[in-house]
Amino acid sequence: GFSFMQTEAANEIKTIKLPPPIVKGKISLEEAIKKRRSERDFQDKALTLRQVSQILWAAQGITEERGFKRAAPSAGALYPLELYLVVKKVEELEAGVYHYHPADHTLDLMLRGNYQMTLAKACLGQMFIADAPVLVVIAAEYERTTAKYGKRGLRYVHIEVGHVGENICLQVVALGLGTVTIGALWDDEVSRLLSLPRNYKPLYVLPVGWVK
Repeated sequence: GFSFMQTEAANEIKTIKLPPPIVKGKISLEEAIKKRRSERDFQDKALTLRQVSQILWAAQGITEERGFKRAAPSAGALYPLELYLVVKKVEELEAGVYHYHPADHTLDLMLRGNYQMTLAKACLGQMFIADAPVLVVIAAEYERTTAKYGKRGLRYVHIEVGHVGENICLQVVALGLGTVTIGALWDDEVSRLLSLPRNYKPLYVLPVGWVK
């Protein structure tokens, strides 16, 4: 095992309103699919708040106000996934852990500080993760889906996290950035590090940044 840095909870929840997403990009979907690669070599360069906003919208943003339909399909429209943003370098955002709220396209600051290094260790020591200015962590509350679908709901949640991961991958490419999908992580350590609710399980980590 290894020891984690002391987490510093934000004394009061600070909410950041994200810029509205754009729905017409600079490259085609086909180009984004062709260009997608697993990138692990990141520059020490900040992302913009607009880039972060766009990535989160592509992952779980509201695409139809009526019924709050989201960017990725979900069995029974139950939406069991929760997105956390671990920030090292983003213009207009302090370093820390944020929780994304799709309904109003906002971020809540949950913890202050730089968690990239400890999160890299929790991802089985894949230290390149610590170089990324931003990490997207996708967690699931399985009960939202299994309450309706039983054991089959587990499969649906895992399918859904794949949908969301690919949306992020393609949006990142369209923004001229790079990412890689990481499923190798110690669940309990990641949960503790991000102070996740007990019934949330981390499933996927995507470091995002400018590629060297």
